[in-house]
Amino acid sequence: MKTAPIVPARVDFSDAEVAQAPDYGDVYHARAGAFAQARHVFLGGNQLPARWQGRTRFVILETGFGLGNNFLATWAAWREDAQRCERLVFISIEKHPLTREDLARAHARSPAPELAAQLLAAWPPLTPNLHGLSFEQGRVRLLLALGDAREWLRELVAEVDAIYLDGFAPARNPEIWDPWLLKSLGRLAATDCTAATWSVARPVRDGLTSAGFAVEKAPGFAAKGQMSVARFAPRHGVQRPPGRQPLAAHAREALVIGAGLAGAACAHALAREGLAVTVLEAHAQSASEGSGNPGGLFHGTFHASDGLHARFNRAAALATQRLLAELPALPWLQAGLLRLESKLDHEAMQALLQGQGLPPDYLQALGAVDAATRSGLPLQSPAWFYPGGGALPPRAYVHAMLQAAQARLLTQRPVAALRAGGAGWQALDGQGRILAEAPALVLAGGHAGLPLLQGLMPDLPLMSLRGQLSHLSPASPLPHLPVAGAGYALADGQGGLWCGATVQAEDADPRLRDSDQDSNLSQWAELAGLPQPPRAPLAGRVGWRLVTPDRLPLVGGLPAPEQTGRQDLLRGLKRLPGLVLCTALGSRGISWAALAGQVAAAQLCGSPVPLEAELLDAIDPARFALRWVRKAH
Repeated sequence: MKTAPIVPARVDFSDAEVAQAPDYGDVYHARAGAFAQARHVFLGGNQLPARWQGRTRFVILETGFGLGNNFLATWAAWREDAQRCERLVFISIEKHPLTREDLARAHARSPAPELAAQLLAAWPPLTPNLHGLSFEQGRVRLLLALGDAREWLRELVAEVDAIYLDGFAPARNPEIWDPWLLKSLGRLAATDCTAATWSVARPVRDGLTSAGFAVEKAPGFAAKGQMSVARFAPRHGVQRPPGRQPLAAHAREALVIGAGLAGAACAHALAREGLAVTVLEAHAQSASEGSGNPGGLFHGTFHASDGLHARFNRAAALATQRLLAELPALPWLQAGLLRLESKLDHEAMQALLQGQGLPPDYLQALGAVDAATRSGLPLQSPAWFYPGGGALPPRAYVHAMLQAAQARLLTQRPVAALRAGGAGWQALDGQGRILAEAPALVLAGGHAGLPLLQGLMPDLPLMSLRGQLSHLSPASPLPHLPVAGAGYALADGQGGLWCGATVQAEDADPRLRDSDQDSNLSQWAELAGLPQPPRAPLAGRVGWRLVTPDRLPLVGGLPAPEQTGRQDLLRGLKRLPGLVLCTALGSRGISWAALAGQVAAAQLCGSPVPLEAELLDAIDPARFALRWVRKAH
């Protein structure tokens, strides 16, 4: 998916009754009222709330978020319905979203002021991403896709129950009513999907018909005499790709192996999906391996081409930022992060940033003087500043996620083997006894999960990297915020400093080494612009990171032994039922865990995946096997 800078909407608020879009020469909603229009056209046209009643999950797709009134009206109707579905997922695409300031103006007199205030508080940086906003303790989710609708409809991984076709008039905004766009809706439609729009234009009705919908006219709203309603009635049954099928669609319980960052994030996301979660941990407490470091960083990345890694890291960092805002406060959290730039000058950095159009609440380019002032260090180089990044104690983060999930944590339970059968998947101890079982299983055990993984997918090219952190106490100077570059450093809050870390492949030595300490202190001196490395007694921590050759995680289902469909596409590969892998988070465990857990949970439960298809393929555990197959042919 090729990203483009997000250009915010220009909104004219001069008319007190209805906001206007001067670039399209149209109004955002009927003068008779945005909520009244939403209730008549979109809720009524899709027979809501009746159709969502009694369901576990109901998914709505909207083709133009606009001011957000359709979402707010739907959320309000869900709240008011005593027989509402357990979970409501609202996917909305918007090419020109409102700035936070304009969104506040648009809802200054909202019929649902409490809901509008929550939306405003959760409003994301305007980056070309699929932003997953959570409300009502996760029971209402807004997946806001910022960018071109034609691009996003190719990339959404979801099955939707109702479609809101909204946007400016077809004559003024033909892109959103494009025949290809309308036809592509059939790929996302569930068997009983409906659609509604205020438009009765012939191209709109023909486009819906070509997508497999039976279209009718219905009484319109206010001055509009008629509107269009539709139900999905394709001539031929729609077959979903095997690799996109839910792995445990009807599960109400899940078993997670591993209580580190990956396992805790999966437990939290599965609980948000309504599952009761049991977590098995081999050690006496959670976060005992790599997740047990005293502190760690989280932030996005930036690249001029905005390729796979930059896009995934940005999506993950934003997901982490949102999750931290939902969780109980951690013992400490250092907000904001500087990443030093060694190749580009400040002007070049600004030019690249301007070319991508990334907003300042996601990323800023700072000159050396500003970077030094912000960090409190004698820095000599410019830096990238991530306002939403920072540092935190990983173990406390793990505890917070497990607590919020109300997960049942069973420690000192090393899993020796897995067995399919019984209630779904069984975790066995060394004597073959069942430790726990559930219809849904997440393998998130990091290094501890490698023996289990070998029995399921033995050819994964995983590497174990040893890393040593160093601790200086006291330390001077101390950075005001975490600083990264060639290594990283963060204050410990007690006058000391953690810095590092070394990287050694396939090194099992658990001892602190003087040579590694010297390397870390030299790196710290270079990072901070110090004239020479400080001297300090040997102190720190050793841990191991599990990584892949392409430095992306492994999240997704594992290929089944027998395949019948297309084996040259990841989405064509049938997967083992009930099992998902979430591991190999490398040195970015804090940054990646939240998004990885949400993706894993969505794949198990069949809810819309909060990641576009191209990035989902990029982290698929089967990607390496598929590359080998392609090379062989």
